[in-house]
Amino acid sequence: MRQLQIGFLLTVLICAIGVSGQQRASGGNSLTPPSTPKSGAPADILYAQPSQLVAVNGFRLNLYCMGSGTPAVVFDSGWEDWAPAWSTVQPKIAKWTRVCSYDRAGVGFSEPGPMPRTSVRIAEELRTALHKAGIAGPYILVGHAFGGDNVRTFADLYMGEVAGLVMIDADSDDVGPKELSEKQHQGDVGILSQLRDCRNAIAEHKPLPALPSDPGQTRQTCAQQFFRGLPEAEWSPELNAKLLQIAQTNVAMYDAYLSEMEQTPLDETWLQQHRRSFGARPIRVISSRNHGVGHLESKPADTPEHLKYEQETTKAQALWLTLSSNSKQIFAHNSSEYIQFDEPETVINAIREVYDQTTKR
Repeated sequence: MRQLQIGFLLTVLICAIGVSGQQRASGGNSLTPPSTPKSGAPADILYAQPSQLVAVNGFRLNLYCMGSGTPAVVFDSGWEDWAPAWSTVQPKIAKWTRVCSYDRAGVGFSEPGPMPRTSVRIAEELRTALHKAGIAGPYILVGHAFGGDNVRTFADLYMGEVAGLVMIDADSDDVGPKELSEKQHQGDVGILSQLRDCRNAIAEHKPLPALPSDPGQTRQTCAQQFFRGLPEAEWSPELNAKLLQIAQTNVAMYDAYLSEMEQTPLDETWLQQHRRSFGARPIRVISSRNHGVGHLESKPADTPEHLKYEQETTKAQALWLTLSSNSKQIFAHNSSEYIQFDEPETVINAIREVYDQTTKR
């Protein structure tokens, strides 16, 4: 994470963008495609306001869809992430097909949805939103980290609407060694406690707790924990400003993420019980061998314990290859878990390969 150095100009931008976003969000069931940024505006500014607010079972999900063509590519983000996680790859894929990212219920610009936030519920909501937005299947589903649970759940529920699957350093606890999963969920307890403290401070308008930091590092507040830390160097000051404002004010987002993590063990059990074959549908599994590492410069020391964790995670990810007769594991050689940031072409090429094979069938 880097020190936030935006100052007074950032405050002005937050206010201006926040007013614009509130005006768009109050406008009903908007199905307007993302507008082209004005001349001189950063390309990622479209993620600083809602785009398509689609009614889903009493609330609205925010979709960002661009480009044209079929099959459409649909992204689902990692835990504590939302649509901007795809800003480095989505516009490039839109040059050759329709591509959609979205904010899960309660997150970003999407309204809160029913609890608990299970992968089954998330998949059902995404499918409804796509249908209502006129984005027809079959879809190429792309999941990063926790988003991998959601897109595999989508496929198991609606295999007839799936053209292919791309997994980007996806969580593999449901297929990995039992002791690895148990250890992971034991660590979740501390993460949930920290997130709940941040949520309560925001709800009660109290000073935000500081994130743990190493000696000599600038202390950051808990609202800067999202994605791989705010501000993100890949994004413009304008987008960083809006995302930080959301993280400092949106209590529903904290509730959604708390529920998502609490439900993860049940999600994994569901996936184990409902696993289906993809037949000949293409599957590409991209592994970083740095699972859980947000920045390479903050990578943990290569202790025997850490190396074992990464080796077991990579082997577990390889087990998804057995789901299809057309599958491949791809390795990102110089990347953190956020391969879409560190090696975007690796992600784009894998999606393009799946796209080309589905259009030839």
